[in-house]
Amino acid sequence: MIQLPLNLDGLDPKGRDYAILREAEHNRATTDTLLQEERYMDALERTVNILRELRDFSDFNHKEFRSIFAAVLFDLAEIHFLLKDYKQSEKELDTLFKVLGRLAKEDPDRYGEFHILAMELAARIIRSRKKTIEMLVKQQLQTEALYEKVNAGVASATERLAESLRKVGELMAASGSYKEALKFYNEAIRFSKKRSGRVGRKEIKMTIEMAEVMSRVKTMRQRAKRLLAAVLPHAIALETIELEEDIIALIEMIDKFEDQPSKWKAFMQGLSAIGRSAERDDERERRRAEKEAEKENRKAEKKAEKEARKAEKEAKKAEKEAKKEAHRKEKEARKEAKKAKKAEQEAKENELKAEQAKQSADEVRATIAETEKREEK
Repeated sequence: MIQLPLNLDGLDPKGRDYAILREAEHNRATTDTLLQEERYMDALERTVNILRELRDFSDFNHKEFRSIFAAVLFDLAEIHFLLKDYKQSEKELDTLFKVLGRLAKEDPDRYGEFHILAMELAARIIRSRKKTIEMLVKQQLQTEALYEKVNAGVASATERLAESLRKVGELMAASGSYKEALKFYNEAIRFSKKRSGRVGRKEIKMTIEMAEVMSRVKTMRQRAKRLLAAVLPHAIALETIELEEDIIALIEMIDKFEDQPSKWKAFMQGLSAIGRSAERDDERERRRAEKEAEKENRKAEKKAEKEARKAEKEAKKAEKEAKKEAHRKEKEARKEAKKAKKAEQEAKENELKAEQAKQSADEVRATIAETEKREEK
């Protein structure tokens, strides 16, 4: 995080304003810890709380209030960038420049470093590279004024800015946006030279990288050669054999491109032809694979349909057998019920006959007994 020391000598240590600024400093230290632990939402909540407390400050025009406010804007822009809320991050960056620009004009020795660091932050978080360049141009006048009072802090911040711009140029070149990449390399070299006040090893290396990007554009190759020729004496003066060899090798490579354009063109055309042939082979293979897959799909569909019909037939057959079996069992059940009913009827008849036989036997015994009594008399 950006550390912007406050000067609270002019405030009453027992006053409310003093307490607010001290508490803001303490909370920013906590925010720093939260960011290191990647607890970005907690860090955002803590930073918003700082802004709520700053609303109670008595004088919004006070330099120390504006200082801590600028530091909090640094924090917010970083946090929203980490949370991928790029639009909000850029809005906070715009406000930061407004606050910090005025402070840098009032006290360039104290705030110059932070103005340059704000530009470095912008180079990292602004997603539109065109907008980044426009921002750099817009801040150029302010930056030039700061360089009149360069100190160690400003030089250190400028080095960070130059490195950020160089990385952006490198990324743009890797994506094929060569002209956009050159703008960032130009700015990086300009700021780096301002920092050191001379053409040193770092500036030469960035110039070689820029010339290499230019060599990829046919219309810029001669300009790249001139740029390399201009920087070669500086590399020789620094006695950096490695950089000298890189410059000479790049010049020779550009000369080869220029001397043998037809061979190079034929080579590139040959590579393109190989690429097109490979693409045609891939296309044929893809179509063949699609046909095979379609054929297999049709075969699988037919097989599945056949299996489905077979299963349906088996199901109908099973259903028919089940119905037949149920009908047979029902018939047997009715037959058994009929037999049981008949047996029950026969049992009743036999019981009735038995009862009648018993009654007849009783009558016979009664008759015999009566007859015996008569005979006795």
